[in-house]
Amino acid sequence: MKKVMNLFTLMMVASAFGISIRNLPVIAKAELHMFFFGIVAVICFYIPIALTSAELATLFPKMGGIIIWVKEAFGKKLGFFAIWLQWSYMNIGIISMLYFVAGTVSYLIDPALVNNKLFLIIVTQTVVWTFTFFNLKGLKLSSKISKYGFLIGVFFPAILLIVFGTFHYFTSNTFNIDLTFKKENLLPDFSNFSSLVILVGFMRAFGGIEVSAVHANNVENPKRNYPIAILFVAFLCFFINIVGSLSLSFVTVPFNISLIGGVMNGFYVYLNNYNLAFFIPVIVICIALGQMGQISTWLSGPINGIYEATLEMHSDHYFTKLNKNNVPSNLMILQSLLITFISISFLVFNKNVNMAFWISTALAMMVYFTMYFLMLLSCLYLRYKKPDMERRFKIPFKNYGIWFISILGMASILFSYFIAINPPIQIEGFYKQNYQLILLFCILFIYICPFIISKEKL
Repeated sequence: MKKVMNLFTLMMVASAFGISIRNLPVIAKAELHMFFFGIVAVICFYIPIALTSAELATLFPKMGGIIIWVKEAFGKKLGFFAIWLQWSYMNIGIISMLYFVAGTVSYLIDPALVNNKLFLIIVTQTVVWTFTFFNLKGLKLSSKISKYGFLIGVFFPAILLIVFGTFHYFTSNTFNIDLTFKKENLLPDFSNFSSLVILVGFMRAFGGIEVSAVHANNVENPKRNYPIAILFVAFLCFFINIVGSLSLSFVTVPFNISLIGGVMNGFYVYLNNYNLAFFIPVIVICIALGQMGQISTWLSGPINGIYEATLEMHSDHYFTKLNKNNVPSNLMILQSLLITFISISFLVFNKNVNMAFWISTALAMMVYFTMYFLMLLSCLYLRYKKPDMERRFKIPFKNYGIWFISILGMASILFSYFIAINPPIQIEGFYKQNYQLILLFCILFIYICPFIISKEKL
C-alpha cells in the first residue's frame, strides 16, 4: 500500500533538503543587501525549480530523477550529461561542507585553527574516509544521523542564533553593520557585476528543493498541498537564512568573516558575552553531527545514479563492480579520491581558506546551474512532447504558466552563471585572472568528460 504523506510531513522533508546554516557567513557578507538578494533568489530561482521538479516527478512516478527527465526529453547522451553534472556537483559541493565541519570542530580546540590549512586538511580527510569506510561496509549511518540532523544540527542552532541576535538588537547599541534603511544599504551597485556575484551564494542557500520533489507522488492532494509546502519552506528558508545571517553580522565584521568558521565565531561571541561559554562544545557537536549526516548521505546517495548510468553503457566494467555489501566500491573509492584531491588542491593553491570555500561554492553552482537549465528546458519540452501523460501536479495556468516559470528560471540561471565567473567584492584576497582560469578550466573539464565516456556507447 502506498504511503500517503500529509502536508506537515512534506514541509519538514522539504525543509531538511533546502535549509542549511553553513551558508549564513556568505549571506552575512552582503550586509543589508541580503534582503534584496534573498527575495530575488526565492522568486527567480527557488520557486521555478521547485514547481518544475514537482511536475517532472509526477510525470514519471515510478522512475524519476534528473537522468530520466532529461533522457525522456532529449535522449540518452544528454541524460547521462545531466546525471554527470549532478554527481559532479555533489563531489564539489561536499567540499564546502567539509571545510565547514572542520572550521566548526576547530572551536573544540582553538578557534585560531579555523585558518590553519593543515588542520583543515586533517579533519576533512578524516571525515571523508571515515564515512567512505562506513558506506563501503553498507553501514548507513547517514540515515540514523540525518533522521535528527536537521533538528539538532540546523534548526536548533539557527533558532538559537536568531534568539541571541534578537536579544542583542533590543539590548545593545553596538552593531558591526550599518542598519540604516537607505537605498545604498538595501540595493547593490548594479553597475558593478562583482557586487552581484554574491547572489550565487544565496542561490546555493536556496538550492536542493528538487530532491524533495520525488515525494510529490505520495502527497495528499498534491495540486493544493505541494505549492503550500513550497511557499512555507521558501518563507522558512528566507527567515532562517536572512535573520540568522543578520544575527551573525551584529557581532562579527561581515567583510572579514570566515566562511567556514563564521557561524561558530558568532556563537563564540554571543555565548561568551552571556557567560555561557561552557555551552560551546554542545553547539559544536550539534552542528558537526548535522553536517556529517549530510556528508555521509552525499557520499552514498548520488553515486547510485552515476553507477546505473555507467552500468547501462558498460555492463562489465571496473567501476560497475559491487562488493559483498552490494556497494559499487571501486566507484565510491574513486569518488572519495576525487574529493580528496579537489579539497586539498583548493586549500593549497589558494591564498586563504575563504577563497577555497568560495571557489568550491562557485564551481559547484556553475555545474548545478547547467543541470537546472536542462531540467527547466526538459519540463517545458515534455509539456509539448508528452502532453497527454498524467501529471498529479502541474504548473498552473496551462502553457502560459510553464513558459513564464521556465523563462524566469532559465534567465536567472544564465545571469547567475555568467556573473559567477567574477570574484565577489565582498570577499577579499582574490586574484581575478587566476580565479577565472581555475573556474573555466574546471568547468570545461567537467563538461567534456561525460561525452568522452559515453562516446559510441549511447
